Amino acid sequence: MSNETNPKVDFFFNKAGKWQDSLEYLRKIAVDCGLEEELKWGCPCYSWQKNNIVLIHVFKEYYAMLFFKGALMNDVEGLLIQQTENVQSARQMRFTEDGQPKEMVETIKAYIHEAIEIEKAGLKVEFKKTDEFKMADEFKYKLDRIPALKEAFDALTPGRQRNYLLYFSSAKQAKTREERVEKCIPQILAGKGMND
Repeated sequence: MSNETNPKVDFFFNKAGKWQDSLEYLRKIAVDCGLEEELKWGCPCYSWQKNNIVLIHVFKEYYAMLFFKGALMNDVEGLLIQQTENVQSARQMRFTEDGQPKEMVETIKAYIHEAIEIEKAGLKVEFKKTDEFKMADEFKYKLDRIPALKEAFDALTPGRQRNYLLYFSSAKQAKTREERVEKCIPQILAGKGMND
């Protein structure tokens, strides 16, 4: 159990801006729960025995604690939010006003302790399989007509496949979906993911 802050993370709290006091308070709560503080993805991340438990991050309209396995939590207070329908595991506890964490200390600690217990028990989130993700008709059309594209897509890792499927299907208009598919075909044929 750490109970110490990590100097490498200080810059995040020093630049925090309008919710600085509340973010510092969330930091104190996480560290007081015995979690190890690290910097991951540019944000303060708190772990138990090298397993990520919770992350603090800031958005334009709110700041939040993201529970990595929030989908497994009981959420008795109804505080956890799924960011988008495609987020399978993580859930956010959002705050929109400065000072909110001070009013919720015991609740936040209870959620963190539950998240730690989930990790101690070795529980895992059951992720949807790649074939359960929606495939845009425009992409299916291309796969059916270009055998090399289907072969290249099937050879990609499941994570890369999901990224493409989400990217294609998230466009609302058919024209945009078609443009996205056309733009990505060379990358898929080269055996690369969207971010490679």
